[in-house]
Amino acid sequence: MKTFNPKEIPTAEFHSLMLGTIAPRPIAFASTVDQEGNVNLSPFSFFNCFGSNPPVLIFSPARRVRDNTGKHTLENVLETGEVVINIGNYAMVEQMSLASTEYDKGVNEFVKAGLTPVASTLVAPPRVAEAPAAFECKVLEVKPIGNQGGSANLVICEARLLHVQDEVFGGDGKTIDPFKLDAVARLGGDWYLRANGDSLFELPKPVRNKGIGIDQLPAHIRNSTVLTGNNLARLGNTEAIPSQEEVQAFAQDPMYRYLAQKYADNPIEKEKQVHLLAQRLLAEGRVPEAWKVLLVSSPLHR
Repeated sequence: MKTFNPKEIPTAEFHSLMLGTIAPRPIAFASTVDQEGNVNLSPFSFFNCFGSNPPVLIFSPARRVRDNTGKHTLENVLETGEVVINIGNYAMVEQMSLASTEYDKGVNEFVKAGLTPVASTLVAPPRVAEAPAAFECKVLEVKPIGNQGGSANLVICEARLLHVQDEVFGGDGKTIDPFKLDAVARLGGDWYLRANGDSLFELPKPVRNKGIGIDQLPAHIRNSTVLTGNNLARLGNTEAIPSQEEVQAFAQDPMYRYLAQKYADNPIEKEKQVHLLAQRLLAEGRVPEAWKVLLVSSPLHR
């Protein structure tokens, strides 16, 4: 493992390492206006939400690393105290990237990127019509952290209105369908992430139950050479181990009987195959069955 001290290497080098490792990062596609009403539109991947009552979003138009200059977005929010944080998606990601070009002050990136401005309800900056969602925000505070190239400027915003396209809601009409949202995020360099397809997966939250923890797994499961840390954590998120009666009944399941018969004379290979089967069941979300197949051949359940 390599270790890097930010005080001992160039800022640009540490900046690249940060952006390559702290990823993926959501993107604030920020539209602002100056005091004369000139519109600016630019994406920032130093961004996230930090509370919901009141709803707080923070993004950072950091000072440029190469020459320590500030950005038009920062100048505008300091002048007017307003911003619209649009959420981009895959359908508009290249237009969003184009808007990051360092055009001269006063140049309208909506025009350059071919995007459609829509009048906001509570703030002066327009929102992006093509964006699946947009937050109209009042700026609560701008907190600079340093004054050198790469220094952060935390723009702390309160969302006053949220606009969401009808097309991105799920069947209940209330929650966002991540597949329909088709969000994008920044990685390092020229790399982006499309949050769709096989990149999406569901994981049950531990707050729904009090799992037994990995430390309480039987030793032959905890010390498995097949099961990964993620596999063990999924098992450890179970509130209770299946009973001996449930496990014994599972001994008649065709999945287990096939393995038991095929590897009857090779206990080491049998254990490996049992753990591989359990791993597949966990990947399919079939946690109770994974537990039973792991326990059915254990001496404690014979």
